Amino acid sequence: MGVQGKQGATRKGAGDERRADAPALAAIGLEAEFGLVVDGVALKVEDVFRDPRDFIAGSLIHRVGTSYHLPTGGAVYFDTGVIEVATPLIEIERGCGTRAGRSLWEAIRVVSDGLVRWETHTGHRAALSGFSMHYNVSFDHPDNRPGRRLDDLALLLAYILPPPVMVLATNRSSTGVGVRPRRTRIEVTADFTPNAALTVATATLITGIVRAVMQWPGYGLDMLAAQEVPTIAGFQPIPHTSRRGWLARADCYPQNPFTADIDKPIWRTPSSSAETHAATSLRQIADRIFHLFRWPIARMADPLTFRLIGAVLSGRAPSLLDLQERPPAYEDVGRLCEWGTAFGAKVARSRYERVLIRALSGTPLRIGPHVLTPLGTHGWTRVVFRREDDGARQTMSLDALLPHLNTWERSA
Repeated sequence: MGVQGKQGATRKGAGDERRADAPALAAIGLEAEFGLVVDGVALKVEDVFRDPRDFIAGSLIHRVGTSYHLPTGGAVYFDTGVIEVATPLIEIERGCGTRAGRSLWEAIRVVSDGLVRWETHTGHRAALSGFSMHYNVSFDHPDNRPGRRLDDLALLLAYILPPPVMVLATNRSSTGVGVRPRRTRIEVTADFTPNAALTVATATLITGIVRAVMQWPGYGLDMLAAQEVPTIAGFQPIPHTSRRGWLARADCYPQNPFTADIDKPIWRTPSSSAETHAATSLRQIADRIFHLFRWPIARMADPLTFRLIGAVLSGRAPSLLDLQERPPAYEDVGRLCEWGTAFGAKVARSRYERVLIRALSGTPLRIGPHVLTPLGTHGWTRVVFRREDDGARQTMSLDALLPHLNTWERSA
């Protein structure tokens, strides 16, 4: 999750490539991409900085290439002209969307504060321009059985996810909502959302729906009617513009769903109770999908986030699509929008997150007769230690470190 899909060893199994360092627990991870604007001009980040250490203070632990761990447990790196921020693995359980959203926005704050310090030294003005978000959800049992392949699941989700994700997370200039199969996970792509609460709400909804659909007996499109999922007549996803997968873009619909009134009944959907078609609004379709999956989503959500999802999709709270223009907060993320510390404050950090934060802090860990000093990480799921008694290096997975987490934290 996070950036783990970009590097790492793989092995063959069950007809599909699987990551050798896949975590034992199902997990989610978020990634956000930002353009860099200096003195009002959009620039490729590689043309301004060699790597994130040029503007982020402190000792960053190197991962690979221009990727560095942040003290929050996440990572920052450069990717074809943009700055990308990723969360660590967050195991799937109640509140996981809040944990992932908080981790993402804490990392954004570190990057934004680093750019502010760079401004004071150089006299230039720098801003993060929100570009895209990637929501990653583990797929437990990838296989090649007919009708249950990861590719089939991605296509099926491309019909289910776009309406609620559009209402929660996109704006009138959106480039679409995508679903991509990524070895042992599903990656949902959408606009960056300059609202931390909506980021959390979107992550929670996506996780709940993806995990629920994974349990269906088949991934064929006939399951849409069998499960009474409302779909928009005339919608046809196109191949994703990057990597394998599917994209719900404006031209995939009879008219542009991002610029049309989301409360106007202009969409035709096959009725589950009659052969006729009923006109309805985009928000009503999104709300019907939410209610169809409300219990799986509720199992992932903290109470505040669950209420927010219901409020936005029912029209009791505003959507970004209610606004006539893309909000200016997109153009200066970290200053015009940031994480509110009160939101999600009562949701504890995930265990994987806590292990990684301990490792990145450099706090030694005693296991039996050995004192292990963390040196860095290998991918997202392994920590590299030095044994102090003999100087040997030892690599341990996050799962192997979980039983020692409380002891490790008490010793910090």
